[in-house]
Amino acid sequence: MKPRIPSVLITLALICFVLLPNAEAVVPAPDGGYPNFTTAEGTKALQSLTTGSANTAVGWFSLFSNAGGSFNTATGAGTLLFNTADANTAFGTATLLFNTTGFQNTAVGTAALLNNTIGNGNTATGINALLSNTTGSGNTANGGRALVNNTIGSENTAIGGAALANNSTGALNVALGDDAGSGVTTANNVIAIGTQVAGENVSDTCYIGNIFNQTSSGGAGVFVNSAGKLGTGTSSRRFKDDIKPMYQTSEALFALKPVTFHYKKEIDPARTSQFGLVAEEVEKVNPDLIVRDKEGKPYSVRYDQVNAMLLNEFLKAHRRMEEQDKGIEELTARLKQQAAQIQKVSAQLEASKPAPRTVLNRQ
Repeated sequence: MKPRIPSVLITLALICFVLLPNAEAVVPAPDGGYPNFTTAEGTKALQSLTTGSANTAVGWFSLFSNAGGSFNTATGAGTLLFNTADANTAFGTATLLFNTTGFQNTAVGTAALLNNTIGNGNTATGINALLSNTTGSGNTANGGRALVNNTIGSENTAIGGAALANNSTGALNVALGDDAGSGVTTANNVIAIGTQVAGENVSDTCYIGNIFNQTSSGGAGVFVNSAGKLGTGTSSRRFKDDIKPMYQTSEALFALKPVTFHYKKEIDPARTSQFGLVAEEVEKVNPDLIVRDKEGKPYSVRYDQVNAMLLNEFLKAHRRMEEQDKGIEELTARLKQQAAQIQKVSAQLEASKPAPRTVLNRQ
């Protein structure tokens, strides 16, 4: 195995090489190098620079207004033209064009983050990505026209062409896939996963493509807890403790009250007829049969557990029927035996009767 040279030693070696007095310089010498680690190339690039350092501007009017801002990199005509802040990176014509005091933004692609002014910590990759963003911060857009209409929304993540393209003020949204989340405009905390999964403009919702109308033969049902964790039910003995028969516990089912209902319109605009139970009523019968929300309030019913209890009651009823059938069979056998005995006695009685006498006519 080849020995590894520590990166710090490589860095020091390079610095020493640069500082050597006899080091041979390139000819002709670079014409864009300036003091304080500054590089500028192009018409009026870094034209207003005063105290800023470690800036790189390549392109027409790139970083034109920057005076004291440092650690900025602008490559492309008009990139970071009005910028005065620190640590922005712009690659592509008109990227971060109107940025003024926003810092730590990264824009790669024509007109990416073009209208950003004071938003911070945004990352836009792709033509017109985060095009309209002005003050929103912490957004990530990877893909052409991703988050293109966002203006003040913050902490959004859009990955895919035109992902969250129509979002304007919504925050904390996540969209993965081309056109994903296109139905979201002002809602918050929406998750849309899958190509062309539009989602709806309803906060705190989740939409995932390629699940509905798909069959997973031999699979297991998926559950979600109040923390948002997905998982499946496990039935193997190796996952269980305190295993014992259900006995009479399942008789609580007889106190449940099934109902028909409609969800409220804001939950189900179609007002589809539903069948089921009311969690608060089930809680009165058996608290272990309900699911609670983050605040500990009744939220839903553990219908899978109800099914297990129904199975127990079915088996109990089946055993009773088997016992009844067995009793009926035994009773039928006894009756048949008694009938045979009665028939035998009847035959004996018939045989013991005296022969009938006849009167003969005499001439």
